[in-house]
Amino acid sequence: MKNFLAFVLLFHGPIWVSHLSVIDARLDPLGFSLSAPVSSPAVSPIPSLPASMAGIQIGTVKHHMDLDKKLLVSLIVASTALAAIMFSMLCLWVFHRKNLHKSRKDSAHGTDVRKGRALAAFMGRYSSFKTSCKKGSVSLMDYKFLETATNHFRENDILGVGGFGCVYKARLADNLDAAVKKLEGGSPDAIEEFQTEVDLLSRIQHPNIISLLGYSVHGETRLLVYELMQNGSLETQLHGPSHGSALAWHHRMKIALDTARGLEYLHEHCSPQVIHRDLKSSNILLDSSFNAKLSDFGLAITDGTQNKNNFKLSGTLGYVAPEYLLDGKLTDKSDVYAFGVVLLELLLGRKPVEKLAPSQCQSIVTWAMPQLTDRTKLPNIVDPVIRDTMDLKHLYQVAAVAVLCVQPEPSYRPLIADVLHSLTPLVPVELGGTLRVTQNMPLVAKVIPSDH
Repeated sequence: MKNFLAFVLLFHGPIWVSHLSVIDARLDPLGFSLSAPVSSPAVSPIPSLPASMAGIQIGTVKHHMDLDKKLLVSLIVASTALAAIMFSMLCLWVFHRKNLHKSRKDSAHGTDVRKGRALAAFMGRYSSFKTSCKKGSVSLMDYKFLETATNHFRENDILGVGGFGCVYKARLADNLDAAVKKLEGGSPDAIEEFQTEVDLLSRIQHPNIISLLGYSVHGETRLLVYELMQNGSLETQLHGPSHGSALAWHHRMKIALDTARGLEYLHEHCSPQVIHRDLKSSNILLDSSFNAKLSDFGLAITDGTQNKNNFKLSGTLGYVAPEYLLDGKLTDKSDVYAFGVVLLELLLGRKPVEKLAPSQCQSIVTWAMPQLTDRTKLPNIVDPVIRDTMDLKHLYQVAAVAVLCVQPEPSYRPLIADVLHSLTPLVPVELGGTLRVTQNMPLVAKVIPSDH
């Protein structure tokens, strides 16, 4: 309280001085002044104030004091309230700025980005690839843009049909053609395969592995955008309307060599090792120059040797290795078996599984194995399109490689690197091999009897 009075005196001193000069006058009982100025006898003495007037003066002073106190308290309260209001406004401004920044960031990425965030957690699973096995991130593309690029997924632009959807031809910016795979439905298997495909192909770069340009997520629909392969799949070329007529012997060997190179990269140069698990002719795509590239990595795994207790058996009938089908054992030799079946398709022009009767089927391996090792029979079972167009020594060598690849016992099968070394000398230099073809080199050799 003393401090408060001192504060009031400090700011209201002049008022109190004027009042005290009046109160300080000495009053006698009769109300007259007892002291008059000596030096001014001519001046009439100033009469002192009556008691009633003094009371009024004192009351006025007290009234002013009360007003000053109230004014000071009001100023303090008003200042405190104003400071509180300003602080609250500052807090609201900061909060608004943060929310505005977050809102702008979300708007920039769009709805597809928010839905794609769940993919980011999954994509950290394969973080141990070597630097040489990394390509970088794949772009998240706008769904509406891809919808327009595919003419709203018009049926006339369908390039093929897969297990979970169709593949459409698309025209992107700068007249770049691409293939867009549209995956419908949100089943756990479809989602997992989509995530695996995006993750692996965003890390892998090789001339014989398909390039993923981007992806999109829109509700239950997921899109994968690949480079366009103008000549479609090997399956279509071999078993479609043309029945392999566009594939000469050397082109077929080039396709086999390209496929082996792609597998060799997955098996030998990626850490952890990548097992494709669904190698087949429909997953080998051909560009305008018939360069082959592996595609469809939805079933691929990177965890090394597997068994049937920790993942679901998957694959395509006719390409699945016996040990995987019967015991669930999966290794890189399982891919080698599937490669051997593809090599037989290239060699014989037959499908991996053919129906003999409505309830009876026969695999190409079962049918061909007895004849592949018989040099007198082998030339007769070769695809008629290429029959008598190759050096028979090369034919025997390719048949021997195929026989080794489809051995029932995995340990008897070669590594894909060994297959690669065996096929390279059979492919002309112009097509990526080491064979030097001369005009005088005979394309057809005389059949050597089996008893020689």
